[in-house]
Amino acid sequence: MNLETAALILSKIGNPTRLRIVRLLVRAGDQGLPVGAIQKKLKIPGSTLTHHITHLKNAQVIRQERQQATLVCKMEYGQLAKLVEYLTEECCADEVGSENRG
Repeated sequence: MNLETAALILSKIGNPTRLRIVRLLVRAGDQGLPVGAIQKKLKIPGSTLTHHITHLKNAQVIRQERQQATLVCKMEYGQLAKLVEYLTEECCADEVGSENRG
């Protein structure tokens, strides 16, 4: 992951409603959640939810799958893992005394 991609993802999930969506989908696991269930849990209008889901899809944080007549949102766990890895990959690199370890 590069800086621009990480910044895009962080800007998209940095909205309180979008962060709530991400957390709901993480809790739901691999099966995801139907859009209607997300709307019911968040108590927001459908058009507002669509707006937020579009932002998360554009950042490839979530994906949508049609299951018969139901649209299901699912986390892109790989993308989330790459973001966390990018943010922590240089952990403690500049720690005082780290050059004496080893």
